[in-house]
This record gives sequence, structure tokens and C-alpha cells, in this order.
Amino acid sequence: QVQLAESGGGLVQDGGSLRLSCATSGRTSGAYTLGWFRQTPWQERAFVAAIRWDSGNTHYADSVKGRFAISRSNAENTVYLQMSNLKPEDTAVYYCAAGRTLPIRTPENYTYWGQGTQVTVSS
Repeated sequence: QVQLAESGGGLVQDGGSLRLSCATSGRTSGAYTLGWFRQTPWQERAFVAAIRWDSGNTHYADSVKGRFAISRSNAENTVYLQMSNLKPEDTAVYYCAAGRTLPIRTPENYTYWGQGTQVTVSS
């Protein structure tokens, strides 16, 4: 069993930065992929970024490439999403997820989910 808990969301102005954290417990090392997804009331859950726990390989949605950075801390069992140059269209509930199935951009391939954290970017 894996538990995930997000934190770090909040209200920020256009162009600002936030860092989201996803604290993990249980067996998430090895072949697990840790991903970030976001969802709004008018849009289905969408892939943002992912990192392989073992290799550290990262993947990004085109909409956030160059602005967001995903990383992990083995010592802290935590995955981070550093978000910079935030835009109003980044406003969403952000979810952390863990899974072992490919492809990594598909939310249905993730088994475990956190409760989500709200990010609001004001213009």
C-alpha cells in the first residue's frame, strides 16, 4: 500500500512561483513512476510531469516544459514540483500519483493518488 500527501498549493500572482511537495509512504521505490496531474471543473485530469523513482528520468507536458521542474528526494521520500512563471491557465487542483504501468501520461495507469492541492494564479 502506498500513501501520498500533497502540500504547497496556494494563491500566487501571474509570473510567480510555487513548490508543491508529495510525501510518500509505503513502497514507492524501484520501478514506480511518480506523476503530477491537474484538474479543473471544466477539464479532465491532465498530465503535468512525471519522474521515475529509480532512474530519475523526467517527462513533462508541453504546456509546462521550461517552467516546471519535477524532482525527488530519496532521503525524504518526497517528490517535488517546482513551478515558475505561473500563468492563470495553470490554476487547477494538482494531484500526485504513483504507478507502475506505462504509458506514464495516462492517469488510468496510476494506482495511488493523493487528495490534491489547489493552485490559483491570479492575473
